[in-house]
Amino acid sequence: MTNSSSITQFLLLAFADRRELQLLHFWLFLGIYLAALLGNGLIITTIACDHHLHTPMYFFLLNLSLVDLGSISTTIPKSMTNSLWDTRAISYLGCAAQVFFVLFLFGAEYSFLTIMAYDRYVAICKPLHYGTLLGSRACVHMAAAAWGTGFLNAVLHSANTFSLPLCQGNVLDQFFCEIPHILKLSCSHSYLRELGLIMFSSCLAFGCFVFIVVSYVQIFRAVLRIPSEQGRHKAFSTCLPHLAVVSLFVSTAMFAYLKPPSMSSPSLDLVVSVLYSVVPPALNPLIYSMRNQELKDALRKMMTGSFSEAIKGLFSSAQCS
Repeated sequence: MTNSSSITQFLLLAFADRRELQLLHFWLFLGIYLAALLGNGLIITTIACDHHLHTPMYFFLLNLSLVDLGSISTTIPKSMTNSLWDTRAISYLGCAAQVFFVLFLFGAEYSFLTIMAYDRYVAICKPLHYGTLLGSRACVHMAAAAWGTGFLNAVLHSANTFSLPLCQGNVLDQFFCEIPHILKLSCSHSYLRELGLIMFSSCLAFGCFVFIVVSYVQIFRAVLRIPSEQGRHKAFSTCLPHLAVVSLFVSTAMFAYLKPPSMSSPSLDLVVSVLYSVVPPALNPLIYSMRNQELKDALRKMMTGSFSEAIKGLFSSAQCS
């Protein structure tokens, strides 16, 4: 039996005990991490550099890519390090920081997904009011609200969780620090206060989910009334990537937290946690670039321009020498 004042580190759930599988996990996560860095980095750079993409939709997409970069950088590197060095330990402060940034970034991501649904609703259902409702100042305010909501959510939950006395050991059944698994170590009824906060946050999240669903019902009704097939295709091409990202994020998170206890097992929990914390940040750039012709054209233009500049630089160096 221990208490929270004597805990200096937590032990995370290992993906494997055999050294070969640990190294396989390291290389697999390294590939996913590099893909997420490359994909989200390209989207951020392309939107920032191409003035044609300086619109509300791409402004929010840029913020979403920033969130994805942060969220995958919060969980994967520590897990990779532990597998590489055959350890399970994470310091108490490191665990607290991981909980804070996971809550901060996941809260901000869900907020941006909700805002992006509103952006698509206004663009398709109220196009004449788009410039008024989503002007530059309004976009900045909404982005600030999304980041602020994530920050406030993280501060409240992190402070409350790590103020609880812990006396059930220091072993977490998860590959990163997560509040439900930390609450299992609590020996006090004061954890009910954190459960109350979780229920409140869940109600807010459910409200956002209902807003997204209602927005898309209105969007699809408006799109189906568009007489031109080309117009319908263009509208769908801007909505479907966002809808796919929302579906991936929400479905995996709901399955992770709402699945019945009879289905719970360490291996299944591990797979599900990877699905909602690792896969979306890596797949989001691919989903957005597959059907978005404007983004693909801008990315191709940027890559071609960079390649041309590199060739010119090589020729200039050769001539100088």
